[in-house]
Parts: sequence; structure tokens; C-alpha cells
Amino acid sequence: MIIVPVKEGENIERALKKFKRKFERTGVVKQLRARQQFDKPSVLKRLAKEHAIYVQKLRSQED
Repeated sequence: MIIVPVKEGENIERALKKFKRKFERTGVVKQLRARQQFDKPSVLKRLAKEHAIYVQKLRSQED
């Protein structure tokens, strides 16, 4: 359960923004979307490898 401390007299919009940010960081929505369909382990492995290659290229371009 997400708990957001709200200070006395704090704007409700600000408290809602804090809640949304905390909720986003938990990764619940991302996990829910991933569970909606089954992906074969070989496909997941291939995607992870492609992502690693992409990140490696970005890091090599920075240097």
C-alpha cells in the first residue's frame, strides 16, 4: 500500500502528484501490462540482448 504524507494546508493537487510519482516508481502498471500476454522465454532473451546492445552503443558514443 502506498502512503503519501500530506502536510497541514498542503494543496491536494500537490499530494496527488506525489502519489502518482510514487505509484509510477513501484512499476505496478508496467508489470500488469507484461502479464496481459505470454511471451516465450526465447523472445524475452532476444529482447534483453537487443536492449543490451543498444545501451552499449549509446555508452560507446558518449566516450
